[in-house]
Amino acid sequence: MTPVFFYHLERQPLDSVLPKLLAMSLERGWRVVVQAGSEERAEALAAQLWSFEDESFLPHGTRADGFPDLQPVWLTAEDENPNNANVRFYVDGAAVGDIGGLTRAVIMFDGNDSQAVEAARERWRRFKAVGHEVSYWQQDEQGRWQNRAAAK
Repeated sequence: MTPVFFYHLERQPLDSVLPKLLAMSLERGWRVVVQAGSEERAEALAAQLWSFEDESFLPHGTRADGFPDLQPVWLTAEDENPNNANVRFYVDGAAVGDIGGLTRAVIMFDGNDSQAVEAARERWRRFKAVGHEVSYWQQDEQGRWQNRAAAK
């Protein structure tokens, strides 16, 4: 079963956290799909990845760029896997489809949005009930991610 990681965004916004997690994924040799809530948001995140740090570059693309099979990170609003990714990030309330066969599924949600928090709780219960290993990650005061809860 695919492990599902829940990231509770409270101290930093998605735009700050996502690039770091994508960089870590690429360092591990993973290919990634980021599924956003809308195509406009996927394009905005892609634009932000070009300039999140002066010293680094995250290779990525969107439908507007084309050539998905060549992109280590693909940003989309669709339930698709055109770059044969083994890790999938769900952001901005994107619908979580079939996660079978993934190395990891990551659900990132805004802790300041009560609807997003409730949706994450429901997803936690759903994935746990069918046997996925689930874990809940939250930042401490120093900005380090801590595993606050895990269950099978």
